Amino acid sequence: MKIRDLALGDVRRRLARGELILKVPPFVARLRSDVDRVAEDLLLLYADFELGTPDDFADFHLEVRREGGLRRWVKPMARFFTDGEPAFSPLPAEQGFHMIEWGLNWAVSTMSHPYLSYHAAALERDGRALVMPAPPGSGKSTLSAALAHRGWRLMSDEITLYDLACGQVTGMGRPVNLKNVSVELIRQFAPQAELTRPVPDTARGTLALMKAPAESVARIMASAPPRWIVLPRYTAGAKPKLTDMPKARMLLLLAEQAFNYDLHGSKGFEATADLVDRCDCLEFEYSSLDEGVQRIDELAAQA
Repeated sequence: MKIRDLALGDVRRRLARGELILKVPPFVARLRSDVDRVAEDLLLLYADFELGTPDDFADFHLEVRREGGLRRWVKPMARFFTDGEPAFSPLPAEQGFHMIEWGLNWAVSTMSHPYLSYHAAALERDGRALVMPAPPGSGKSTLSAALAHRGWRLMSDEITLYDLACGQVTGMGRPVNLKNVSVELIRQFAPQAELTRPVPDTARGTLALMKAPAESVARIMASAPPRWIVLPRYTAGAKPKLTDMPKARMLLLLAEQAFNYDLHGSKGFEATADLVDRCDCLEFEYSSLDEGVQRIDELAAQA
């Protein structure tokens, strides 16, 4: 059974009881919330994901709960909980589903250690994975969203998992985080893309989430060997340009972008070095999404 098989009222009831079991391979999350917007966004963004049963084991127990008192009615606020304990400061209830997404990112990055987890996007084409580590504001998520609607399989937008056992890249096929001008850019670039209603005036600006294409979710269990590591950088007016990046520098960057590198000690270093050694390492400057996607497509065709 998939999320899309439920009516909105059923989603709300399951969330209210803490009985919505979401399978986000390789993990399972138990979700609870009394915020209406959470049910609406979940039904849109995770429509193609499998549901578990209330008796299933869950790796993560996540909740977004409305604050009590006057704040329940005047400028409603909500707080994120994991395992029944508050984890973050309250935020406006309209950001309820964003809190679920941020909380799931936090849970995966801090509690899942069979994998090395990196702050990076990952996409796959023809059985080969493209990894894009980048700091906020680099245009990583915008470029990932564009590639996902031009023949690349979206594996991850925020967290790339590197399987220490087999040396493969995997992801969870989850929504892409967009903000500010990127929201309208993707609407224009890919009119078929499904996005949540924008949430304006947040600490990060205007936020929206883009649903992963159904074909990406359908292959969510398929990992891929890494082939390219590309550091994107949006520069207004720039022509798309790929340049080689020294592998030693990329190794340092990936180590900085890893969430649990230090926990793995020498194995973490060796695995990250192996990931870098197996890939072409490049910097990518771009401004136009159309030209940027075309240049990445050319890179894949040349390999």
